[in-house]
Amino acid sequence: MRTSRPVAARPFAASVAAVGLVLALSACGSGTADPAADSSAAAGSSAAGSSEGAESGQQFPIEVEHAFGTTTIESKPERVATVNWANHEVPLALGVVPVGMAAANFGDDDGNGVLPWVEDELAELGAETPVLFDETDSIDFEAVADTDPDVILAAYSGLTQQDYDTLSEIAPVVAFPETAWGTDWRDMIRLNSQGMGMEAEGDALIEDLEGQITETVSEHPELEGTSAMFLTHVDTADLSTVNFYTGHDTRTMFFEDLGMTVAKSVQQVTDETDQFSGTVSAEQVDQFDDVEVIVTYGDQSLVDTLEADPLLSQMPAVENGAIVALDGTGPLGTASNPTPLALPYVLEDYADLLAEAAAKSE
Repeated sequence: MRTSRPVAARPFAASVAAVGLVLALSACGSGTADPAADSSAAAGSSAAGSSEGAESGQQFPIEVEHAFGTTTIESKPERVATVNWANHEVPLALGVVPVGMAAANFGDDDGNGVLPWVEDELAELGAETPVLFDETDSIDFEAVADTDPDVILAAYSGLTQQDYDTLSEIAPVVAFPETAWGTDWRDMIRLNSQGMGMEAEGDALIEDLEGQITETVSEHPELEGTSAMFLTHVDTADLSTVNFYTGHDTRTMFFEDLGMTVAKSVQQVTDETDQFSGTVSAEQVDQFDDVEVIVTYGDQSLVDTLEADPLLSQMPAVENGAIVALDGTGPLGTASNPTPLALPYVLEDYADLLAEAAAKSE
């Protein structure tokens, strides 16, 4: 499935520029602005990571706190690199083209290493595709170093201490705040934009996306309060376990953005672990009696298998057919893990599918 982004998502670049203009005018009024520096930044090449909008006026050096400590960024980064999943979407959404970014290793509909919403944003910015880092096995540190970045963004990532230390030898690194792969989309934007010296623009982006979510949710009142869980790694040949994302995973967090709730049974497991996934024996499936909607990766054959299983078919969501089966290799399935550019790209379609399932649970 390839979906067009809602029209409401398009004007954001103008709002970023407006934020920058307000801050720039404020700086001029205080006598601290440097017009020559602003002109130089505005004239910079987008391929080198310069902003299409005005400077935010954020003062340097800045410090960004994260799971591995505190990163100090001495001056405004001109060359921005990103590693791990989707961090490049933050600078792109703010009009900044990274010098290098991780190639998409799933959900890529045409095999070019760039997801469709990223392709659209690059086209809108009139920019070439940045250097793509192959992270099939691990981070390609040499390739990252070759892009000569001033900062490396990884607020949503699974960096290890060793990864962080190695990347820090190349440039200052913005890592995840607490849990690997547990950074929600707001903190992803907040930390990465802060690392670029564009904190105000990041806040404006968050506000813009929240507005789009609110508008979409208002059109689907059946979502309100519906309890959900996200099944993962369903092996149709072995249904002896129930594997699911906990409340530490961004896919599950997103339910609450959409007016739904994380099922209490899932939340209970979440409270007992710091892992983003959990596993329960199928013989204990009755603990998920409070789940009204299930989201998972698969097709109709997977749904049929769940409905035919003597244990899993006892789950109310399965019994009622309240299952959203997403193509995990396509854009919609990929974007169920919300990121700044993917979110508006699939928001309406995803909400429609969830609302259809929620209606079956009533």
